[in-house]
Amino acid sequence: MWTVGVSAAWRAAYRRSVRSAFATVPFYRERWALDGRTDPVLVPGRTGTDSGAAPLAEAVHKIIDLVPLAGGTQRIESSRGLGPVLRKARSVTGEALVVVLGDDGVRPPVDLPRGVRCCLVDPDVPAPGVLAELSAALRRGQRVLAIGDDKQLAVFSAALPEDRAYRVESVPRRELDTMDTGPYGVLHDPSLGYLGAIEECGRWHLDWPRVYARSTTGGLAFTLLRQDSPRFVDVLPAGGVRGEIAPCPRHGTPVVLT
Repeated sequence: MWTVGVSAAWRAAYRRSVRSAFATVPFYRERWALDGRTDPVLVPGRTGTDSGAAPLAEAVHKIIDLVPLAGGTQRIESSRGLGPVLRKARSVTGEALVVVLGDDGVRPPVDLPRGVRCCLVDPDVPAPGVLAELSAALRRGQRVLAIGDDKQLAVFSAALPEDRAYRVESVPRRELDTMDTGPYGVLHDPSLGYLGAIEECGRWHLDWPRVYARSTTGGLAFTLLRQDSPRFVDVLPAGGVRGEIAPCPRHGTPVVLT
């Protein structure tokens, strides 16, 4: 079973997010007032579609309505949460260099541990200066981790000198519908950011202080507990993926099963 503290804190944070969204965010105010939802019930007698969960694509399409009435940003942070999940995935602390692979639209994460540097690399057109810096870091014996999908990691590795490429720690980036058995990996969505990681027990652990998830008839619905704007509450990534949230028998914290 989950520890009492984890279960109570997680559930309480989720309920606060739902009630705040219903009170202040146009997308949820309209949707739940008209259609309802179940967990928790906000409009008695109205159960809503998929227990009140909404497709993520629909929410992003109406992103202006995800901004609270008091104002906020519409900018999606695809690198949100990378720092916390890297600590779970590869115990990243102290001095290290994290290479986030992606195109020009990727922004650097702001939540990496103290002392950890980050650079953004487009593996298809890597800048010579960046490759030189990475090679120098490896030559100095510094820890270097690369975050990306399988294709990005392969292209990036091929661009590095052969005598150093093997020392780069690859951390595969998986979406909810492409989760595998690891042994390493981080769970990511382009709109929600980083949601969790494989821990040493081999299970996909949610970043539960920042991310809530529950099963609905439409699939697994996710809520970002600490993001003020845009607000994502009970949204269904990847078109809706069937699964469940269960306690890890070793750690007593939530894991994703699909």
